[in-house]
Amino acid sequence: MLGSGWVPEVDEVLERGFVCHRMAAVAPAERAAFIDRIAPNVRGVFTTGVTGIDGALASQLPHLEIVAVHGVGVDAVAFDALAPRGIHVTNTPDVLTEDVADLAVALLLASSRRLPQLDRHVRAGSWEAKKPLQPARSLRGKVAGIVGLGRIGRAVATRLESFGMAIRYFQRSTADSPYPRSASLPDLARESDYLIVCAPGGAATRAMIDAGVLDALGPEGTLVNIARGSLVDEAALIAALQEGRLGAAALDVFADEPRVPVALRELDNVVLTPHVGSFTVETRTAMGMLAASNLEAHFAGKPLPTPVPVPVS
Repeated sequence: MLGSGWVPEVDEVLERGFVCHRMAAVAPAERAAFIDRIAPNVRGVFTTGVTGIDGALASQLPHLEIVAVHGVGVDAVAFDALAPRGIHVTNTPDVLTEDVADLAVALLLASSRRLPQLDRHVRAGSWEAKKPLQPARSLRGKVAGIVGLGRIGRAVATRLESFGMAIRYFQRSTADSPYPRSASLPDLARESDYLIVCAPGGAATRAMIDAGVLDALGPEGTLVNIARGSLVDEAALIAALQEGRLGAAALDVFADEPRVPVALRELDNVVLTPHVGSFTVETRTAMGMLAASNLEAHFAGKPLPTPVPVPVS
C-alpha cells in the first residue's frame, strides 16, 4: 500500500494490516525511482482529498485495486483513468462534517467581528494608545447564502440559524430543505450578506464564484470558502477586495495550495487559514480509521463502507 495515515493510531492499523510505502517521506527528487521500485507490488493507495491520484501515477501501478481517500472531496482523483480498470475509490464522508462546519462559522465570526484586526490592535499597543477602531458587524438579522446544501452546507446552516440569521441556498438541483432556494448563484449572492461556499470541487464547479457573483455580493458582503479553492476565481476575488467591490473574505482553501497570493496576504479585510477544516485530533483520527476500514474491507472481500460512485460525465 502507498500512503500514510498521519495519525499514530491510524498508522498502527495500516502497519498491522499492510506493507506500507510512504511516499511523503521520500524526497521529491527520489520519488520517481521510489515508485518504479515499489509499483509492481502496490494494490492500494491511501491518499488525501487534496493530493488524490492522477492518471500518470495510476498508470504506473499495474496491480492497483483501490484508492482510499482520506477526505470527502474526490476532485483530485482521476476517475477517467481508474474506472476503465475497475479500480474502487472510497472517501470519508460524515466524520468531518461537524468540524468543517464549525470552522466555517469561526471564519464568518472572525471576519464579521474583525477578530484578527482586534488581536493586532491589542498586541501593537493601539488600545492603550487609544487609537480609533472600526466597528464590527452583527450577524443577527443578516442573510447567509449557502452554496451547496450537502452535509456540510446543512450543518453550517443549522449553526448560523442559532445566531438569528436567515438562510438561503443555491445548487443546481433543488434540495429537500426548509430554506428558500435562490433562482441562480448571482441571485443568491445578491440576496445574501454572507456567502458560504460548501459545494464540491471539480470541473462542474470550477470558478463558479466569478466576478459577477462577487459584484452581486457587493461592497458590504463577505465571502467564506471552506470547500475548494478551485471554486473561486482567485484573481477576480483579489481585484474585488482591492477595489472595494467586495467587503471581506474568510478563506480556508486556495487555488494553488499551499501557495497563497501575496496580494491576499496583504489585505486587511481577509481572514486566512491553511486548509484546516477537518484538522482536529478527533476528526483526523476518525477519517483515517474510516479510510483504513475501506482498505481492510476490500482486501477481505467485504462490502466497502463508503464507496464513491464513478462520476457521470
